[in-house]
Amino acid sequence: MSDYQQLYETSAVNTGGHEGLSYLEDGSFEIKKSTPKAMGGKSEGQNPEQLFALGYGACFHGALELVKGQHKVKNASQVLHTVRLFKKPDAADFKLEVEIQVGIQDFDRAETQKLADEAHTVCPYSKAVAGNIDVYLKAAYYDAGREK
Repeated sequence: MSDYQQLYETSAVNTGGHEGLSYLEDGSFEIKKSTPKAMGGKSEGQNPEQLFALGYGACFHGALELVKGQHKVKNASQVLHTVRLFKKPDAADFKLEVEIQVGIQDFDRAETQKLADEAHTVCPYSKAVAGNIDVYLKAAYYDAGREK
């Protein structure tokens, strides 16, 4: 990493494993962790896959905003990250898959795909998972109904 200048650092602590608590060491955020009902848990908190989807989604959208700015695009955009967890039936061997859907208001899918592909090359999460997680990047139509 000698070619890079460090911009930020954060530390998180987990206690109790899947049925525990995760928090940022600086005290600014904490969340109860729980195994999903689909996996035999109680779903009384969030799980790592949900947190990964949130983190990757926020990071990717930041990269998309950077790319949009470089291309002078001011249209609103949204990113939907779907994280799937897989397990080999007869082994303790797990794998993640991510589907990223990108929508840019008033852009067709071809234009959106071009900017999404470019964002994928600069997103730190995309770089971190490259070769380790199957990532499917798809242009989608902008859905104003998803805005909060």
